[in-house]
Amino acid sequence: MSAEEATAAHIVLTKHVLSWLSTSKICSIHLWCSPDTEHIFFQQCADDYHVSLFTQSEGDLGAKMDQAIQASLKKYKRVLLLGCDSPSLSEPDLEQALSNLSAGRDVVLAPAEDGGYVMIGCQFPQTALFTDMPWGTEQVFQLTVDRLNRTGQTFSTTPLQWDVDRFEDWQRYCQLK
Repeated sequence: MSAEEATAAHIVLTKHVLSWLSTSKICSIHLWCSPDTEHIFFQQCADDYHVSLFTQSEGDLGAKMDQAIQASLKKYKRVLLLGCDSPSLSEPDLEQALSNLSAGRDVVLAPAEDGGYVMIGCQFPQTALFTDMPWGTEQVFQLTVDRLNRTGQTFSTTPLQWDVDRFEDWQRYCQLK
């Protein structure tokens, strides 16, 4: 895909996720934006889907995720962080994740077919899960589970998901529409 096509695909995916999240009314929605919240697309999302906008931190994906979770946990008891490139997630997945966190699980993960995960839920900061992680590899989910097991934290998983990382994934999404 060209840069323009990839941008257009990302816009479609983001609107898809924000649309079902905003209609579900399960929880407040925060959209973490890069490089800032001033872009017209983000402003449109705030208006159309009633989401709060926040600027992503600097650093790799792990640093950005860690900062978003830590900031959100200052206001909420439980946080779910999911990617806008995760069209397979559904309202029942979020309900299950929140239920597991409410029942005392430390972390909830939604594993992805490619070996990563498309959602993580926490009740307290989990910096160790986001540091020195080989993001974008098929090892991410297993390494995360290994770290959780090593520290004795309780966790649960949702059903296996898929996300849009490659052109083939985009085609899969388009076939569903």
